[in-house]
Amino acid sequence: MVINTNISAENAANYLEQSSNALSQSVAQLSSGSKIVNPSDDPAGLAISMGYTAESDELGAVSQNVANALSYSQTQDGFLQQVGAALDRMATLATQSHDSTETDTDRSSYQAEYTQLANYITDVAGKTFNGVTMFDATTKAVTLDAGGDSWTMGAVNMTIGAYTAATGASVSTAALAATALTSITSAIQQLALDRGTVGANEARLNYTSNQLSIEKTNVNAANSAITDVDVATESTNYSKLQILVQSGTAMLAQANSIPQTVLKLLG
Repeated sequence: MVINTNISAENAANYLEQSSNALSQSVAQLSSGSKIVNPSDDPAGLAISMGYTAESDELGAVSQNVANALSYSQTQDGFLQQVGAALDRMATLATQSHDSTETDTDRSSYQAEYTQLANYITDVAGKTFNGVTMFDATTKAVTLDAGGDSWTMGAVNMTIGAYTAATGASVSTAALAATALTSITSAIQQLALDRGTVGANEARLNYTSNQLSIEKTNVNAANSAITDVDVATESTNYSKLQILVQSGTAMLAQANSIPQTVLKLLG
């Protein structure tokens, strides 16, 4: 039996330190809700988690881009619906003005209303959404994924002849009204095609939005599997470590008391 070196106490102290460190780690995980409190806890997992986090943030930004593009298309269609109503009314005015029973005074009234409706359509052609022109020949690219891939929306150009011929027509005489009616019919046909283009854009954007939501959820789930602590499991581990620390403390006290038995030999 020796006095200067107490191997039992050293072993007990080492085990107690390990249990205490593990208990501190368990407390940190339960407090933060994360299995990776420090980079040393899981270096590889941290690297993967950072990649997932960045991808999730990018997908969130892409979803916002798609939502903006969808709002853009919906705004386009809102204007086009009103253009359709205006063209319908212009067709009515042209038909009435073409009637031989109408007087010049009647046609003057029709022309005044026709001009205002034509001005409205011309004004719509120059409308913008967040500073971006909605009704010209320029196509708009929309980012669709975190990799930067894009898709080009179909353009709606209201500066083409199908529209300008109708807005530039006159119903001041029966002959001009007949020509105007032909132009308005062409404009309505073009409007139908344009609203179909906008509808196709909206359908594509809705599918993409749904796909992005699913993808972001899956990425977050994968990240959660790496970083989020299982509270039930860790609570059990915490209770076990508490017992180990308490028993280790008790055993260290016992180990430290062993050299005192030497006093009996000296007595």
